[in-house]
Amino acid sequence: MTVGNHSIAASAYVEALRASRVDHFVTVPDWVQWALHARMEAGVDGIREVMCCNEDQAVTVAAGLTIGGKRPIVVVQNQGLYACVNTIRAIALDARIPTVFLVGQFGREFSNFGGDPAASRRNMVRLLEPVLDALDVPCWRLEAAADLRHIDAAFDAAHARGGAAALIVGAPIAWH
Repeated sequence: MTVGNHSIAASAYVEALRASRVDHFVTVPDWVQWALHARMEAGVDGIREVMCCNEDQAVTVAAGLTIGGKRPIVVVQNQGLYACVNTIRAIALDARIPTVFLVGQFGREFSNFGGDPAASRRNMVRLLEPVLDALDVPCWRLEAAADLRHIDAAFDAAHARGGAAALIVGAPIAWH
């Protein structure tokens, strides 16, 4: 099984983010989503990239943008999401600020692409969905281009609940 069989093109992500009215791409870059980061760095009309020093800063910057009437998405990898659980708790869960995450599944084995992440041998992959469940954060897997429709569902859920929602990027994003 190759990455290409499960990879979604960066251009498809850009169009899906535009269609979902995302206007800020708040990020701590990660390897899994590198092709999308490169597209954003090159400039995407209507979406401003905001680079952050760490994931805690990304969550709080996105919160400020949301309070200011913007529609940001927080783009991190699984390890970074783990690192900012307390900030997610404070901002999204306690303060009830809608926060949507695009989380790269760093460390996922090629043989697991398209399969159940719970079957991964790597804790950082296997534990992501259970951690999100424990935090009561709904999540959707992005494994094929058709799954990009879940971006709207994540925003709808985050705003309806007043909290966090996560989109899990299952394989490295393709460069086209």
